[in-house]
Amino acid sequence: MKNSKAKATPTTKNETPPKIDNLAYPIVGIGASAGGLEALGEFFKNIPKDTGMAFIVIQHLDPDHVSLMPELLQRHTTMKVIQVSDCLLIKPNHIYVISPNKKMSILNGVLYLFDYTKTQKLRLPIDYFFCSLAKDQRDKSIGIILSGMGSDGSQGLKAIKENNGIVLVQDPKDSKFDGMPRSAINAVNVDIVAPVKEISTKLLELLKYHPIATVEVKDELKNNISKIVSLLLTQTGHDFSLYKKSTLFRRIERRMNAHQIDKIEKYIHFLQNNPKEIELLFKELLIGVTSFFRDTAVWEELKDTIFPDLFRELPHKHVLRAWVVACSTGEEAISLAITFKEALENQKNNANLSLQIFATDLDNDAIEIARKGIFSENNTTNVSPERLHKYFTRTEEGFKINTIIREMIVFAPHNVIKDPPFTKLNFISCRNLLIYMEPELQKKLMELFHYTLKSNGVMLLGSAEHDNSQHTIFTPINTKLKFYQPIATKVISKLINFPSSFSHHKPPKTAAVKNINTTDNIQILADKLLLQRYAPASVLINEQGDILYITGRTGKYLEPAAGKVNMNIYAMVRVGLSKPLTGAIRKAKKNYDPVILNHLKIGANNTSQHVDITVQHLEKPNALKGNLILVFSDVKPTINSKKTLLKPGKEISNTHQAELELELQETYKELQTTREEMQTSQEELKSTNEELQSTNEELQSTNEELTTSKEEMQSLNEEMQIVTVEMQHKINDFVQANNDMENLLNSTDIATLFLDKELNIRRFTDQITKIIKLRSSDVGRPFTEMVSDLQYPEIESNAKEVLQTLSSIEKDVLASNSRCFTVRIMPYRTFENHTDGLVITFIDVSLAKKLEENLNKTITVLRENNLM
Repeated sequence: MKNSKAKATPTTKNETPPKIDNLAYPIVGIGASAGGLEALGEFFKNIPKDTGMAFIVIQHLDPDHVSLMPELLQRHTTMKVIQVSDCLLIKPNHIYVISPNKKMSILNGVLYLFDYTKTQKLRLPIDYFFCSLAKDQRDKSIGIILSGMGSDGSQGLKAIKENNGIVLVQDPKDSKFDGMPRSAINAVNVDIVAPVKEISTKLLELLKYHPIATVEVKDELKNNISKIVSLLLTQTGHDFSLYKKSTLFRRIERRMNAHQIDKIEKYIHFLQNNPKEIELLFKELLIGVTSFFRDTAVWEELKDTIFPDLFRELPHKHVLRAWVVACSTGEEAISLAITFKEALENQKNNANLSLQIFATDLDNDAIEIARKGIFSENNTTNVSPERLHKYFTRTEEGFKINTIIREMIVFAPHNVIKDPPFTKLNFISCRNLLIYMEPELQKKLMELFHYTLKSNGVMLLGSAEHDNSQHTIFTPINTKLKFYQPIATKVISKLINFPSSFSHHKPPKTAAVKNINTTDNIQILADKLLLQRYAPASVLINEQGDILYITGRTGKYLEPAAGKVNMNIYAMVRVGLSKPLTGAIRKAKKNYDPVILNHLKIGANNTSQHVDITVQHLEKPNALKGNLILVFSDVKPTINSKKTLLKPGKEISNTHQAELELELQETYKELQTTREEMQTSQEELKSTNEELQSTNEELQSTNEELTTSKEEMQSLNEEMQIVTVEMQHKINDFVQANNDMENLLNSTDIATLFLDKELNIRRFTDQITKIIKLRSSDVGRPFTEMVSDLQYPEIESNAKEVLQTLSSIEKDVLASNSRCFTVRIMPYRTFENHTDGLVITFIDVSLAKKLEENLNKTITVLRENNLM
């Protein structure tokens, strides 16, 4: 199989591989280990030779032997199989196999080989290549994991997912060894999980619709994307409307390809009928990619410069507050805690400083993983051996973060867009989150971070962030590494653009109806007033027009309205009086001057009647103040004495003309009155508008203060809830540990007594009650007061001696019923190696003593008989 070996021209030191900026074909990285050869053969058996793809196989090979992998794979495919040599330019429709004892990367479509260093004990060639492939090919990268043991490849798949690449994994049930497939499925949201026979077909189907170029979302797609965002919001409660449409579409398209759906309209219908798919799409949109000490230079700068600068400005025993936004599975937050610890160790004069980290994420599953604090071996490849030894403990599941670091961090689910923020912070880390958001949302988050940071606080952004909105409210500390500090400004003092957890409801306006008690006093006062002033028919009404009292005969002026009884003046007044009376009442309400209407006509011409009406707004007496009185006075019709100029041939009645002129005059007066009222109302409205503007400014200022106070209270409440959850977890752990210890002590069948430094009883096991008469109520009492069966009067002096010397004392002591105990008095030591009392154990050695006594007697008899 010599023809299968590499034919590439070797590259000398002066030669540079050709650079290819935009490959027109996708590159597929395939990782496999134990059982992988069989899976690879099955995979390539079902791949056509002209797919236009390039395949790079990374397998765990024996470093000390020549690999036969190219020859073995060549049996299953007609594509050319090549073992990689350094600086090899890849071509489509070729298969490239990694060389033994090498790790491999890709740059601009060229493969490079590297030797392993002596310090690299853990070899993860699949992770190394996949991470390189993701950076080089970004959304054109494809990662496949086949059969194998361990977890190599999981971190690399995360990098591919972060760059919108495609991830396929062999079904663990179909794998000869399922370690690598299961680890991959647990690490990322895999696009396709299928038996190896189907993976090749699935891959070709995915690439049939998968875009090679950057996605540009057209206007016709935006409405459909908005519909999907609405479905996500309804089911998950999370709003993605301000996320970049291109990012959303790529993730949506990936799910469409997984289900072989070619149109987004069909996918919307599919989502409506499959709520579980909405959850999967939601997981797809949460790009949970992180690692320990990502971008080493950032953490070195933080340890050597940023933290020391903060320490110098803080008093002793100060608690720094930090917020890690979108913490994923917690590696970023743990890296921050370790860096703080190391920076603090270099500052001897600030040994009393401490750090509280709030690490939050939208993904509840990621938060649960972070809370456990256990990481696999390949997760910790970026952690130095010194840090791994100092801050982690190896367990069967992996490396567990030590308590001293874990207690610095509070992990909690949190939506940075919707939930109240954490406040009074010294440090914020938000790395590679803003790149997925629209500029509007980016600006809002910058304002939010400015609001939450103290004036000397520091903000850290990701290396991929290119937003310039922070430059107006933040000043760069280190532009290259993305460290910023807030600029003092009054512009960002409120969070108006962010949704509030409180809803503001305006109190309903209720009309103030003045209730008048229709008692005899009103009748007496009204009758007295009417008799003194008017005597004619009159009506007493309130400001709403409701009739309170009637005097005299008013039938000519008022009549009940048809339908439900309505005792309101506007409903009961007769034809001819309604319009002028309405205007007169409105005018009378403004002051207490009487309003007089003259010569109003009631009824038709044949039965017409003229009347004068006086409307008076009452000021006195107090019982009637605010009401109005209407007085009706009949008058004779008047005829205008002026001569009327008539045109020849026309005859018109002087009486009729006079009536028309009178009606015209009344209409003109009413129009004039209406005009004056309108002008007055306009002036009043202008004045009211100015007052409202002034009041609005005051309310806005007050609202800003209330918003700030409210957000702070919400933040404190959020923190309290998170701390409460953490404390509940710790209490549960403590109860479990306490129960385990109780059962352990009782199972040993050793009587044990725990004393504090004053020799008071702190705790005891059940077996001690057979020696010393103890009950649960005796906790806290001096143990010397207890009655015991022991013949050990010097136990108190021995206990005090152990407290002073910190050396244990052990004695054999007799008790009643010929029993014998070995009493051991030891210091009680805490985890900090402090002495905090005594532990006294009583081991029953009666049987051993009896056997020893019998043995001694036997030896004596034998010696007396000269048998020994």
